[in-house]
Order: sequence, then C-alpha cells, then structure tokens
Amino acid sequence: MFKVEFDEKRCKACGLCAAACPRGIIEIDYNKVEVNGLGCAKIKADGCIGCGCCATVCPDIAIRITAEDKKEVNI
Repeated sequence: MFKVEFDEKRCKACGLCAAACPRGIIEIDYNKVEVNGLGCAKIKADGCIGCGCCATVCPDIAIRITAEDKKEVNI
C-alpha cells in the first residue's frame, strides 16, 4: 500500500495529477484555500498503487509518494 502526500504550499490545483491517476483517486479540493488561495489536490479514496504518474506530471513538485514502510518511492 502507498501513501500520497501533497505539499499544500506548492500545489496550485492545476488538476494534472488527477487527470494522470490511473485509479482516479485524486481530486482537487477547492475548499482548501487557506495556504495558496487556489485549492489543493487530495486523495478521495484508498487504492494508490505507487505508479508515480501523479508525481511525474506535477509541474510544482508538490507530490510525494511513500510506501507503507515509510520509504520514499523514487520516480
């Protein structure tokens, strides 16, 4: 199992990660605007397979994927 973390200070809610996710488990939360005024990506369901598609397309390097054993997944 994998965990996806979004850096709220970097994320500008462009939606590229959500579009790239093959599992469709990422969405943009436009209610979360405290940090940058733009919203932030979030996971809407479990099931990350650690493919790294979201992190690869993120232009702001705002996504980190870690495995259950807490080791960062290199993409």
